[in-house]
Amino acid sequence: MEVTSINEGIIIDHVPAGRSFTVLNYLHIDPKTTRLALIMNAASQSYGTKDIIKIEGRTQVDLHVLALVAPDATVNVVHEGQIAEKLKPTLPQRVRNVLTCHNPRCITTSERGLDQLFHLVRTSDPQVTEYRCDYCDELAHL
Repeated sequence: MEVTSINEGIIIDHVPAGRSFTVLNYLHIDPKTTRLALIMNAASQSYGTKDIIKIEGRTQVDLHVLALVAPDATVNVVHEGQIAEKLKPTLPQRVRNVLTCHNPRCITTSERGLDQLFHLVRTSDPQVTEYRCDYCDELAHL
């Protein structure tokens, strides 16, 4: 299999295996209209297996949204065929209109046009992060 290098664009590395399409969906990247290469289940010393997403021509992604679905990912910005910058996503304290509350009694399910607002909740386990709805405190599901 041959996947060539890109001259301008981004490489999203260390995506959990099998999560590439979820990442593309959350970042609003349409694979039908975007030049990209997906490398799925690639060998990784740190993770066992991982996915890699190469996107040609695009040089920015929302790092906060990426952190929600692939918190250990790394974004490499490629300029003139070389990695010009490495970016690490960080979890945002608040999320607006990215997650959806699934509580049928939440005001966001009955009031159209209301922003979906969630806040980060730290747990006793540093490996576990949760987002809860600002209106009803329902746990968000990714």
